[in-house]
Amino acid sequence: MSRLEIILIAITTLSVLFNILISGYARKAITELLSISEELGDIQEMVNSFANHVKGVYEMEMFYGDETLNSLMEHAISFNEQLQTFEYVYSLTTVEEGTDIDEPTTTEPGNNEEATP
Repeated sequence: MSRLEIILIAITTLSVLFNILISGYARKAITELLSISEELGDIQEMVNSFANHVKGVYEMEMFYGDETLNSLMEHAISFNEQLQTFEYVYSLTTVEEGTDIDEPTTTEPGNNEEATP
């Protein structure tokens, strides 16, 4: 074997190893991103539930007009709206009803409205 062949084999071997490492890293990064996406979706659901619960308590005749509950409700709604700015992240793992799994879904980052069936 000539010196050029040895150099080309070494470069090819290094390139293959590098591509294997990059592929493994990309797979791990995507797995972590999907995990974070699911967790953000769960947090969004919990905040929605909490905001609805506080609103329900605030609307009870016994507590209607209570400023503390009103502030808590406004804070929960504000927090919920802030979480909706991350909708593009947690929508990665959400499959909307009536859509095919293989069909990509597009969401606009500026659209904060939730889809209603």
